[in-house]
Amino acid sequence: MTPGVTSGQRFRTWTEIQANAARAASGLAALGVGEDSSVALMLRNDFPTFEVNMAASQLGAYAVPINWHFTPEEADYILRDSAARVLVAHTDLLAQIAGDVPDGVKIFAVPTPEEIAAAYNVPTDRRVAPPGVMLWEEVIAASPPRAEPPKAARGSMIYTSGTTGRPKGVRRQPSSPEQQAAVAQEAAMFWGLKADPSIVTLMNGPMYHSAPAAYGMASARLGLNMVLQPRFDPEDMLRLIDRHKISHMHIVPTMFMRLLRLPQEVRQRYDVSSLRFVTHGAAPCAPAVKRQMIEWWGPVIYEYYGATETGVVVWHGSEEVLRKPGTVGRVVPGGVLRIVDEQGRDVKQGDVGEIYVRGPHLSEFTYNNDDAKRQEVALGNLVTVGDVGYLDADGFLFLCDRKRDMIISGGVNIYPAEIESVLIQMPGVRDCAVFGIPDEEFGEQICAHVEPMVGAAIDAIAVRVWLGEHLARYKVPKVVEFSGALPREDSGKIFKRKLRAPYWEKAGRSI
Repeated sequence: MTPGVTSGQRFRTWTEIQANAARAASGLAALGVGEDSSVALMLRNDFPTFEVNMAASQLGAYAVPINWHFTPEEADYILRDSAARVLVAHTDLLAQIAGDVPDGVKIFAVPTPEEIAAAYNVPTDRRVAPPGVMLWEEVIAASPPRAEPPKAARGSMIYTSGTTGRPKGVRRQPSSPEQQAAVAQEAAMFWGLKADPSIVTLMNGPMYHSAPAAYGMASARLGLNMVLQPRFDPEDMLRLIDRHKISHMHIVPTMFMRLLRLPQEVRQRYDVSSLRFVTHGAAPCAPAVKRQMIEWWGPVIYEYYGATETGVVVWHGSEEVLRKPGTVGRVVPGGVLRIVDEQGRDVKQGDVGEIYVRGPHLSEFTYNNDDAKRQEVALGNLVTVGDVGYLDADGFLFLCDRKRDMIISGGVNIYPAEIESVLIQMPGVRDCAVFGIPDEEFGEQICAHVEPMVGAAIDAIAVRVWLGEHLARYKVPKVVEFSGALPREDSGKIFKRKLRAPYWEKAGRSI
């Protein structure tokens, strides 16, 4: 069988995808896209997702994926900050932000395919391009294959938020051939991905996130057979594993939770013996959940710790986690990890401190248009994403908490400062605090404590409606509480830890 990508009833070979990417690169170059330019894509996982990434790579441009849950305001910020020359979007998502794309950005539409439309209940009228908008396939058809050698690859510029609210684009230097070769070796070691015709990968994580994007493009470069799941559903995942003999996957712990909640008779209905290498990261996984998954699927589950900024830095397999429940693994070859106190001094083994790391082979990065933010997270040539933890006597890393306020819900990073900056503008709100509280299924959920102005008549529904008008729905708190006076430190800053602690004490955990 010729290797390629399956999505619903559709199939496209990698040869076809690469040929389309070569033509698209010519079309984009004619529009002025070149080295260090940005090409934005607002696509669910689909054949053009790979074509756009490959075309941008050939030109030495950055592919800038936009979270398709974003509001027009949020998408507009990324388009402007990245200085995107082009936006490629599924038609239903384009309708979602129509009229808010900055002037000068050339738009190309991808008709929303049947399996994606069915998964997301997309109306028929949103599955076709608006009048006057050129189709991505028309760009390909009208352009000759690009004959010039590819430029040095930049990869994706993933936007990851920070505690100041606005997302920051992680902009890497071009990768050298040596770095690209080393990254390919890491994909084989940490994800099990190598040039092997027996490998069949299942992609179910959205490629606007850094890990699924890296995993998907690594599979593409190797020409591995791939199946796209339009939208995660636990039984549908099992059906796809059984039907296509899936061997490799990248998933998040929330998926484990939903799989384990399936009735036993449903779980036993599908053959999962083809699975050989299931990788997860992005969020903590409860030891009991990990153990149950290993008992079901066998010792094929691997975990890593890292970030968009660092790549994989810590890693382990099933045997190790059964010996060390709760660990996220040990430092990978070539990686560097330090745990330090408030003064940046190394703590003693077993003591808790802030985690600073450096991945082994990724090129250097900065935050797009914000070098100052890059320096804020640095300690020498190491960086932190705000996690706190400790190393045991055998060098295994355990996470304890997050120094910064980031919430991880279902493997998705959510940043309270961004939500607070919108909520504080709501009429009747004097002050507010947003933080994560335990959630059995998603790990964490968002909680907002609001201090109303004297005499203001606002309720939880009004708060959610206000936030929903300005932010993606997954950023809207499920829990909204009101207080006449929020607890404050001597400086006047809200004592968020006092608000957060009771929820976590009740749950018996701190992360």
